[in-house]
Amino acid sequence: METIEVEGTPEWDVFNINCPTRQVFDRVGERWTGLVLLALEPGTQRFSELRRRIQGITQKMLTQTLRALERDGVVERRVFPTVPVTVEYTLTPLGRSLATAIAGLRAWSYDNIGEIIAARAEYDGRES
Repeated sequence: METIEVEGTPEWDVFNINCPTRQVFDRVGERWTGLVLLALEPGTQRFSELRRRIQGITQKMLTQTLRALERDGVVERRVFPTVPVTVEYTLTPLGRSLATAIAGLRAWSYDNIGEIIAARAEYDGRES
């Protein structure tokens, strides 16, 4: 696989379909990943807390997203032998660094949503 040299450091080529970094873009681009990361940003939460916090996510999708993030080393899952079982999720240091990047996107969204709404209205007005 060809790599790109940036400032003396070999870098991966995310545009190459076989590049493993492409999987990071795929994960981050999934519908619920960013919201789960942002929900965990303040600290450890139980599954039920996450589900209440992220409106619209199903139990199945939250489970799948958390498992994928755990597999990637972004989220740590801790199980406590209580009745019923208590499960908590926490961002790992890797997860915290990714959540910081996602928080930047959230800030950009907050700063620019008015302009985006206006652009959509203008576009939709041309279509009719």
